[in-house]
Amino acid sequence: MFLVDDILLSPIHGVVWLGRQIQDAAEKEQAGESDRITAQLSELYMKLETGQITEAEFDAQEKALLDRLDRIQETAAPIAAEEKPKQAGKKAPGGKKPSTGRARSQRGKVHAGETVNHF
Repeated sequence: MFLVDDILLSPIHGVVWLGRQIQDAAEKEQAGESDRITAQLSELYMKLETGQITEAEFDAQEKALLDRLDRIQETAAPIAAEEKPKQAGKKAPGGKKPSTGRARSQRGKVHAGETVNHF
């Protein structure tokens, strides 16, 4: 039965694999674009420091580059938000859920002056 399922579902698996490949390529391209913009910003700062461009030219070019960088980061933020829930709920090695940092409950402990009824 599993062989039949694999044969029938292989086109779907192929489309899913192709979608993942396209998404990975797009993410790499975005990362490369942000690196290029950062390099251009560094170059722009150097030109300002050496006097090759004026403050007004610097401001205009810097604004354009920062706007492009913001747009890239805004499109990357939803992707990161989608990946985050996948990490939640994973178990730590040994089969235990990772600690959330909250204190454990005090259930079952008897405090001084309390009476406990056992039935």
